[in-house]
Parts: sequence; structure tokens; C-alpha cells
Amino acid sequence: MYIVPERAIADLMTRAAAFEAVEKVFAAMAAGDAYNFPVVREALGHESALYGFKGGFDRAGLTLGLKAGGYWPNNLEKRGLINHQSTVFLFDPDTGKARAMVGGNLLTALRTAAASSVSIKHLAREDAKVIGMIGAGHQAKFQLRAALEQRSFDKVIGWNLHPEMLPNLAEVAAEFDLPFEAVGLDGLREADVIISITSSFDAILKADQVSPGTHLACMGTDTKGKQEVDPELLTRATVFTDEVAQSVTIGEAQHAVAQGMIAEGDIHQLGAVINGAHPGRTSADQITLFDGTGVGLQDLAVAASVVELAVQQGIAIEVDF
Repeated sequence: MYIVPERAIADLMTRAAAFEAVEKVFAAMAAGDAYNFPVVREALGHESALYGFKGGFDRAGLTLGLKAGGYWPNNLEKRGLINHQSTVFLFDPDTGKARAMVGGNLLTALRTAAASSVSIKHLAREDAKVIGMIGAGHQAKFQLRAALEQRSFDKVIGWNLHPEMLPNLAEVAAEFDLPFEAVGLDGLREADVIISITSSFDAILKADQVSPGTHLACMGTDTKGKQEVDPELLTRATVFTDEVAQSVTIGEAQHAVAQGMIAEGDIHQLGAVINGAHPGRTSADQITLFDGTGVGLQDLAVAASVVELAVQQGIAIEVDF
């Protein structure tokens, strides 16, 4: 079995490689060549942590495994660790033997950012110039970097519940030589693309704070009860997701579906747009929304890519198991 520790990931996985892996796995899911297992996601009743498992099998890529981990909200303040902690385990689909254990913290940030940037590539207007961010924490920086590579944006605007964190967004905007402006939620009407990446359990963005033609990537809702946007917004948008089953149970769409505002059949796989089976955006004033729930196959795809590179470069630690 190979071990690829967290400290080695940064030198192995690029944003471009994560994008390619996630785009391919979305397409494989839509084609029926890959599927996710039901998600286990539980509150531990200890350290206010959420912990769970996401797994799946990609027949095309012969990738089998799971990610174990979750969110420990006290880590940064108490221990100087990031709040999201996870590890990916890969297995040989022919024998069931353990193949690899891979540090999942950076991979999770990269694959989550890759998912929203894949949605921007396939759904945002080509002339999008202003990108808006809701959330300015650790993962928001990954989100913004990946997004800025998908369009020729002129400006970054952002809102965060704790404004003192907004310099995180300004720092990334400066890396791309773009201006940054802190705005109120009403100010997000200026945005052509909006990414939300928070841990909120209450709707932050209202439907009337989104302009026609906007593409939204809602990336924070991955647990029952979480919520980032007004359910009314989903009735005004064409809704896409990584996996419909997760979208209606633990994703942003869970609230609109539960209230009877939209049906499961109103939600489309982003992979179908990638494959050409769905037209995606069909007009300049159409609002599109990607409900990024985070599927296990994303983690497995990027982890498998990392293991291959680590073995090639002699970085992987080989152990008898």
C-alpha cells in the first residue's frame, strides 16, 4: 500500500490537474460510468464536529474508495489546524485490497474549487466581468483562484459575515492584478458570477440580490440543514448539480424541494452539460445555479492522480499492509 502524506500534496496536485480530474468524473457520472455511495454525515456531539464518509466507484477509471473526515470548527482557534480534516483511502477494485492512503485536506480544497470552476466554464456567460464571493475563509481563497482562471474578470467583490476576513479575498485578487471591493449583500447584484462558500445554516443571499444572467456556484451546503441562499432563488434559476440525489437531501436544493418549490426532476447533472446531453445556458439573462454538494468520486479522482504522480516521482511511501 502507498501512503502519500499531506505535506507532499502541494508539490503533486495543481489546480489544472484537479480541474481535469473533476471534469472527467462529472462526465463519467452523467454517462453512467461512475457512481457515488450514500453519504454518511453525522454530528459527533464532541468539539461541535461534523464527521462522515463519502465514497464511490468509477468503472471507467477503475477507481474505488472513500474519503473519511469532516469539519472541526474549533481547530484553527484552539490548535492552529485548519477546520476541515480528511483522509482518502483507495482500494484495488479487482481484489478489494487497500491500495493507498492519501492526505485529503489540500485535495478537498482543490477539488471543491475545481468543481465550481468547472461549472463556471460550462455555465457562466462568456462576457462575465465581475465575480462576487460570499465567504472569505480558508477555502474561499482556493475557490477564487480557480474561478479567476475561467474568465477574463475585471473585478472581484465580496461579502463575509466577519468583514475582518475580507483581506483574504483582496490578497487573491491582487495576485491576478484585479481590484477588490467589499460590498453589502445588495452589492452582489453587480456580479456576473457568484460563489458562496460558507458553513451557514441560514439563507444569506436573497433572490432579489441576484441579477439576470448571473451564474451562481453554491459550494458550502453539504449537510442536512445547511443553507446559503433563499430557496426562491432556485425557482428563478436553472439548477445544476454534481449529483441529484445529494442535491435534494444534503445540498442547497434540499430546502426548495422540501417546500415543494421545485422537484427533483428540475435539477440537472453538470456532467450532462459537459457530455453535450444538456444545452446548459441558453440565454444571456438566464440565471444558472450549480449546487456543489461534494461527491466522493471527486476526492477519489484527485487522489488517484496524486498517487500516480507520487509513485512516478518516488515520493510515495510504500508499506506492507
